[in-house]
Amino acid sequence: FLGVVMAVVLGAANAYLGMKVGMTVAATFPAAVVAMAVLRIFRGNILEENLARTTASVGEALVAGAVFTIPAFIIAGAWTEFNLRDAMLIMGVGGVLGVLFVILLRRPLVVEAQLPFPESVAAAEIVKAGQKGQTGAGLVFGAMGIAALWEFFKNNAGVQLIQDQAQYFVQFGRSTIEILGRRIEYTGGVLLSTAEASPMVMGVGFIVGLRISAVVFCGAVMGWLVLVPLAIFLNPDLAAIGVEAGYADLAWDVWFRQIRPLAVGTMIVSAFYTLYSLRVSLMNGVQKVLAMFGAGGASTEGERTDRDLNLKWVLGAIGIMAIPMFVLYRYFSNSTGGALVLTVVMLVLGVLFAAVAGYLVGLVGASNNPISGLTLSALVISAVLMVMMGVTGVAGVAAVLGVAGVVCCAAGVAGDMMQDFKVGHILGGTPWRMQAGEIIGVVVAAIVLPVLLMVLTQAYTIGSAELPAPQAGLMALMAQGIVGGEMAWPLVIIGMVLGVALILISAPAPMLIAVGMYLPFSTTAAVFVGGVMRAILDWILKKKKATDEQ
Repeated sequence: FLGVVMAVVLGAANAYLGMKVGMTVAATFPAAVVAMAVLRIFRGNILEENLARTTASVGEALVAGAVFTIPAFIIAGAWTEFNLRDAMLIMGVGGVLGVLFVILLRRPLVVEAQLPFPESVAAAEIVKAGQKGQTGAGLVFGAMGIAALWEFFKNNAGVQLIQDQAQYFVQFGRSTIEILGRRIEYTGGVLLSTAEASPMVMGVGFIVGLRISAVVFCGAVMGWLVLVPLAIFLNPDLAAIGVEAGYADLAWDVWFRQIRPLAVGTMIVSAFYTLYSLRVSLMNGVQKVLAMFGAGGASTEGERTDRDLNLKWVLGAIGIMAIPMFVLYRYFSNSTGGALVLTVVMLVLGVLFAAVAGYLVGLVGASNNPISGLTLSALVISAVLMVMMGVTGVAGVAAVLGVAGVVCCAAGVAGDMMQDFKVGHILGGTPWRMQAGEIIGVVVAAIVLPVLLMVLTQAYTIGSAELPAPQAGLMALMAQGIVGGEMAWPLVIIGMVLGVALILISAPAPMLIAVGMYLPFSTTAAVFVGGVMRAILDWILKKKKATDEQ
């Protein structure tokens, strides 16, 4: 029960976070701390804490897959309003399949493969420390109280003392440039903004650290302080519009309609480059899957700590889950043949990408799981197949996004669950109990969390500066471009060239730079402020000669 409640709460927090800043935070650590604090009251043991944490973390993983894809239905125009039933089906089918796929992979990746699982080891150490009385719960709940008080004074209409952000447009002087013998007058300016006064967004920057937050902020500087002023300055007609409508509004519109498509082009190249750079790990993951099937799959006998759910039940459940998936794709595409092809594609890609996600989590941790790149690959494959079969227009876009949604939810849950399996393996947990807990958590989260997503879409405009949903915008643009022929190709191609340039100079994480260009400046600046806070803390601890444990 505790695990299910935390799955919903942590999933809800990450739903807003994912659509606001394009990143989610692994829930394993806060779930571990809260589980220890609550179960201590009931004299809970380490295995009960492990089960609660396992069930809780699946909510964040499922909603990460959902926010990267489901808002794309609205952005692409496939839905005129949020479709609660379809969202529940996509999240439920994708999440349960992710659990079932990863059950088959537990032994080869967790037990047999010599993978470091950095975040799993860290989470296990937290739980071990909790057994000695060091839960850290006071810090967690104290920080929650401070953030709640801050948000009350920021957002409450009656007691608003804190403004979310402040911005000011600095106008350039008039410049005259001669081109082909014609003298043209140019003007324009730059929109300056403070960081967003958000403890949540700053918390993300604190967790990821100065290096990653600086890379994201680099994209914001490039997009907002270079490309937006350049677009206005080089187009005298735009500058004239700015005089009439206001330069600040003009800057926002230029960013929204010109810079974001360019950032999408950079994201596309970056996503496939990320997959290429991980090609050895990807192939190893696929080989592990094939070897596992040859060895007979999951274990249902032997020691308690090495016992999975029955393999026959798992394979039967995968076959059963294919039925609602086929019905869903038939509904989206209005084509029986197209739905059959998409169902087969989803099952094949789902198990392969679950293996890849699980393998990468073992290498770099769940926070760095590249599910958006895997999802984009599935989207491109399914979109090309739909065009070849003549399923185009709104129906084709919806069908392709349906595949992307299921794949993304499955890969997100698979990566998170593989991390949980490793924690349980270290602590002596029972795999089949953890697997049952994950299925329960997925089912409840798939029923409850779509309601929250619907509320968010009604409260904000998806794709706007308030809730930009960057990955969903990328998925929508790709689906529209390939299936519907509505992509702003010149801007996207220029962005792709920029992505190639970033790769050529070995820029760190071109995908994060593109995400920084895609997000509002105030949001990425807040992430950077959190990273700076983390750097200051690290510097203070280093001056005090603190050990790793401290």
